[in-house]
Amino acid sequence: MTIPGGRWRLLIPVVLLGVVGFMLWWRGPDWHAVGNAFTAVEWPWVVAAVGLNLLSVVARSACWYTTIKLAMPEWRPRFSLVFSAFCVGLLGNVVIPGRVGELARVAVLVRRMPRRDRAWGTLIGSVVAHRMFDLFPVTALVIWVVIAASLPQWAVTSIVAVLAISFAILAFAVLAARRHQTSVREEFALGKVRGLIEQVRVGIAIMRAPIPAAVAAGFQSLGWLCQLFAVWTAMRAFGIHQHLEVAGVVLVLMNVATIFPLWPGNVGLLQAAIAVPLRQYGVRYAKGFAFGIGLQAIEASVGVGIGLVFLAREGLSLATLREMPREAPGAEPPATEPEREHARVPG
Repeated sequence: MTIPGGRWRLLIPVVLLGVVGFMLWWRGPDWHAVGNAFTAVEWPWVVAAVGLNLLSVVARSACWYTTIKLAMPEWRPRFSLVFSAFCVGLLGNVVIPGRVGELARVAVLVRRMPRRDRAWGTLIGSVVAHRMFDLFPVTALVIWVVIAASLPQWAVTSIVAVLAISFAILAFAVLAARRHQTSVREEFALGKVRGLIEQVRVGIAIMRAPIPAAVAAGFQSLGWLCQLFAVWTAMRAFGIHQHLEVAGVVLVLMNVATIFPLWPGNVGLLQAAIAVPLRQYGVRYAKGFAFGIGLQAIEASVGVGIGLVFLAREGLSLATLREMPREAPGAEPPATEPEREHARVPG
């Protein structure tokens, strides 16, 4: 018997979550000690961490907004619309495995554009450029952490591999952005696939504009700085009084643990990736695990909370959010109406 509509894919994260749940029950922390760690939380520090995470989201949205303005001078969306789409993308990345939120935020903007056929590729290119601006603060953060603190070998290996691939993509993006622009007639002759690639190249136009690129990189770096201090304040909330470089270690490990989202939030894996290295700083494993739960909850409260607000503002639901990436060129066709009715969930 087959599962209709390709919904067998949903079983993969469910099975993985089941395995993680069993491992946490069998070899997990002392859950009584984890509970005690939450009873001693200082909530003013939690509020400060939530506020800093919100500032980080605003700064990152400003980076994407700067990228879009240069890529689409004929249609410049308001910052409020870009911020709304970015927050919906954050929600998608939290609740759906596989970084689906990156396409969901593009889909939100495409719905408001007059030329949807030409918008997808350009906006996807802007997302690529936006992610490329992560390289500068991430590289600085990793160098600082390696010098001032210490990272596990598995983390160093993963970071080096990801940075090498990312810099290769950045070099390709810069070279592609510097090519001459293609006219509409030439784009039509290229065909659908090559035309989409050409639109993506237009989306990374900021790579050939030094001043706007510097502004975008500044916004993205500010976002990372706010997130660094958010981690530090969250540590204070859980009574972990360590220097800022230890917060840098946690921030790096958080991002390494979520590079490949195997299930929503990589819950369990993320907490272990944080708790194990903190033991070398005198933090008990159960307390570090509790801190990892709290830190992920703080970040999720921003991504999920404001994401749901803007999802409702756009008149969308969680079910629609799952289907939005299918609208992208080259994606699998959307489900038929009977299939949608059968699979619909309240959201």
